[in-house]
Amino acid sequence: MVADNYPRDLVGYGRNIPDPKWPGGAHVAVQFVINYEEGGESCILDGDPASENLLSEIVGAAAWPGQRNLNMESIYEYGSRAGFWRLHRLFTGLNVPCTVYGVTLAMLRNPEAVAAMNEAGWEIASHGYRWHEYKDYPEELERQHILDAVRLHTEVAGERPYGMYQGKPSINTLRLVQEEGGFLYSSDAYADDLPYWVKGVDGKPFLIIPYTLEVNDMRFATPQGFNAGDQFYTYLKDTFDTLYQEGREGAPKMMSVGLHCRLVGRPGRIAALKRFMEYVLGHEKVWIPKRIEIARHWHAHHKPDVI
Repeated sequence: MVADNYPRDLVGYGRNIPDPKWPGGAHVAVQFVINYEEGGESCILDGDPASENLLSEIVGAAAWPGQRNLNMESIYEYGSRAGFWRLHRLFTGLNVPCTVYGVTLAMLRNPEAVAAMNEAGWEIASHGYRWHEYKDYPEELERQHILDAVRLHTEVAGERPYGMYQGKPSINTLRLVQEEGGFLYSSDAYADDLPYWVKGVDGKPFLIIPYTLEVNDMRFATPQGFNAGDQFYTYLKDTFDTLYQEGREGAPKMMSVGLHCRLVGRPGRIAALKRFMEYVLGHEKVWIPKRIEIARHWHAHHKPDVI
């Protein structure tokens, strides 16, 4: 028996895929995200119970309760000290826009990087106050973190965030993001190749712009992931080629590309990203927007009255 109040949507657009009407009649929207997390990860210096253990060169690392992991810390420091600037030079050199998922505490610890993001005209969306597992947080504490993230983000970046990607959300995250009142979209979902609407807490539609964990350099730091730049490039290219062809056939989609300063910001990996970006730029009818531009486009052209 299927419950009437089942909270998941396993149907989506189904056979009735909408025409997104991308600007210029683009066959595909390619959207680059730079995750800026370094300085916001778990560390006992910030009162956390253990060291960080995810997404580093130490694949399969364990958290160290009550101890600093200096190797882990220095790998993250590479991202803010060197990797970010290598990505900044690449994106600005090719004049390619992007969205930054900024962890608030990380942003506060490197205002020069935030200034460079603003100078480049990038969108800075919120990646939460800390890069933590919010599934274990009490609701009130997560609510306070979201409010603090918006307040401090606004102070350091000069403008509030309009997008949220908590990254490691709780069952309460989406509702709390909507209750904050100023977000135009959330990206804590991986369920589609196009944006979609969910019923908001106020009964009005709320926009989801799905993200990706597979077209993502995080697979350099996971078992059975990418081992070399050519594997990353091939996966990026195959994804783009498939979506570009679908767009030519009348069903344009969105391609998200997830990047991390401490991962693809390494010299041996960024060359593959550069080749892919140049490959994309060599095609006509490709839109390369910031996420906020996708949100505003979807709000303007695809917002339903009710859901």
